[in-house]
Order: sequence, then C-alpha cells, then structure tokens
Amino acid sequence: MRTLPTRTTVGIVGGGPAGLLLARLLHRAGVDCVVLESRDRAYVEQRQRAGILEQGTVDALRACGAADRLDREGLVHDGVELRWDRRGHRIDFPSLTGGRKVWVYAQTEVVKDLIALQLADGAPLLFEAQVTAVTGADTGRPVVHYRHEGVERTLECDYVVGCDGFHGVVRQAIPDGELRTFERVYPYSWFGILADVPPSCDELIYAHSPRGFALHSMRSPTVSRLYLQVPNGTDPAAWTDEQIWDELEARFAIDGDWKLERGPITQKAVLPMRSFVTEPMRWGRVLLAGDAAHIVPPTGAKGLNLAASDVIVLARAFTALARTGSTAELDAYSDTCLRRVWRAEHFSWFMTTTLHTAPGQSEFDTRLQLSQLDRIASSPHAAAELAENYAGLPVF
Repeated sequence: MRTLPTRTTVGIVGGGPAGLLLARLLHRAGVDCVVLESRDRAYVEQRQRAGILEQGTVDALRACGAADRLDREGLVHDGVELRWDRRGHRIDFPSLTGGRKVWVYAQTEVVKDLIALQLADGAPLLFEAQVTAVTGADTGRPVVHYRHEGVERTLECDYVVGCDGFHGVVRQAIPDGELRTFERVYPYSWFGILADVPPSCDELIYAHSPRGFALHSMRSPTVSRLYLQVPNGTDPAAWTDEQIWDELEARFAIDGDWKLERGPITQKAVLPMRSFVTEPMRWGRVLLAGDAAHIVPPTGAKGLNLAASDVIVLARAFTALARTGSTAELDAYSDTCLRRVWRAEHFSWFMTTTLHTAPGQSEFDTRLQLSQLDRIASSPHAAAELAENYAGLPVF
C-alpha cells in the first residue's frame, strides 16, 4: 500500500486546469504541494469546458513544459469575425495588440497534458479524494479532511488553495460574513452542440441576430463546436438536428456565398449564464482561484484564462515566499487578481449584452447594439479595445 502524504506546504483542492497548472508551476519552482481531486481521472479528462487560450495562458503552459502537444495540434487564431445585419467584420488581433493572438485547444486536452506530466514527475495527485472539510483556515496550519479509498484522511498544510469550482468545499470553509459576493444571472442560456463536421470558418464567428445570438467555434479541423442563444430551461431533446442546423444557418446568414456545413451532431447541452465574483479571494491561510472565486459568461472566452492568471500570480507569490521568506506578494494576491477579474467580468458582460437579444428587448436597445457593432467596425480604437481584452490583458 502506498504511503499518502500527511503534510505539505500547499494543499490544492481540485484537479481541473487551475489546480493542475498551479501544481505544475509550484513543482517547477521547488515548492511542495499535493493535489486532491474528487472525481476519477477519466471523468476529469472528459469534462467539456472552454476551448480558447489567451497568449498569457499559452506562455504559462510553455514555461512549465506542458505545451508540446498544444504547439503541435493547437489551432492558432489571429482574430474573430463579428456578424450583424447580414454583414461580417473581422477583428485582427496581432495588428491591434502588438502581436498577441489566441489558440483553440480544448480544456480536456490541457487537462490531459497536465495530468500526464504530474503523474510522471510532479507532486502527488490523488483522484477520487473527496474533500469533506477544511478546518483551521485562520491558523498557521489549516487541515484538509478527505476520504480516499474508503478511509478518512487529513492533510496538514501551510496554505490551502481552493480550485474546486463554484460548488466546491473550500469556499465554504470561510465563515459567513467574511466574503462579499456579486452576481448577475442572465435571462438566456447557450445551447451548445458538438458536430463531426469540419468548421465552416477559419476563425470564430460571433453573430448578432434578431433571432438571438449564435457562435461558430471548433475543437479540431474535423469537429465543430456551435452555440445558439435559447431561453433558460430549454430542453435539448426538444430540438431535432435539422432544427438546430436551420436555426444556426438563419442566425449566421450574411450577403455573400458563405455556407454553413452540416454534419452529425454528437453532443447537445444547455449552459446557463451568470457573472459571479467573490471578494476577497483570500481569508487567513485559505485562497480561492478560478471558478471558486469568479464566474464569467462564456461570450468573452475568459473563464479558463482567468483561472490560469490566478494561479500564475499565486505561483509567483509562493515562489517568492519560499525563496525570500516574504509574504508581500501572497498578501497582495486578492487585490492583484481582482483588478484583472473585474476587467474580464466587464468585457464578458459587454460581449454578452452587445450580441444577445434579451427577452422582450426594445427596438431602442437593439439600435444601441447595432450602433456599438458599427463603431467597432469603423473605429480602430474601438476594435483595439475588443482585441486587447479578447487576446488577454497582461497578468499583473
């Protein structure tokens, strides 16, 4: 029977991209850590989430040796296309941002790469380790309580980092009244599909339509990922494949010879949309990162990238603590990250409210949306603002 660690410097709860990237960065810096993930490996590696990586996220993956397959198989995108009023306009990222771009590389693949590295030569990574509580958050030695292989266990830590998502246990360890939360729930959802058909575009298409928003993305040169705005509570089974393709075609329509390619739909899911921020992102020896601290609507492609920027800041702070004994960067963690979080929240809100049609929306509000899209198409300054935020602002 293998001996499991009972003591570590940084206990990381959650083996998604945030927790795994943090563990990898800490391992490369020589900082001791342990990752506890409640699900099994197969589940974690198949969790479908984001697929757009900012320049800064790619740079971090390269720096920790986790980008070999990304560099071989990832799709580099230099821009996106906006569509409205049956016309399209391309936003060129490199020319507007000093050379920055984005990559299409699914979260499932990022996670697979990080898991393989972690199991090969990284810090301990335990699957099916169900964390039940975190105690002593306000002391010098918080303790993570978890169940693994039918046995109740504990992990004593100098610090605990919650990368366990919106419904995770770690945020619950912080007493009531110590956190403020800010939230917005949107009056529509995304109906997402995966289809075994080559993408009908070279770069993502964001479409504003009187019928509602639509997005054309991709997972690979042979798999398309597409989304439709739908009412909250929509049942995916109520839509036939033909209805889905017809609706997508109507919302992407432009004057010209562009054609939406159709193919077998392999997956359907409806995704509710919300904005959520917790302040602060630290209490005592407990720190929050990724979805445990903030959620954005997916329109701006910020979720995974915000999580990555959180743990990049955290890794720097823990490295500075190990090398110099100074807690200054760790003490500044929440304020440092929240500046970028709120910027990403605003951008995601802007993209969402500019491109979606709200239930009962007035013609006045629609005219404002169209005016904003016209402004982006006609002003390099407005286009640059969109491009800089989409390609990713620097990590502080």
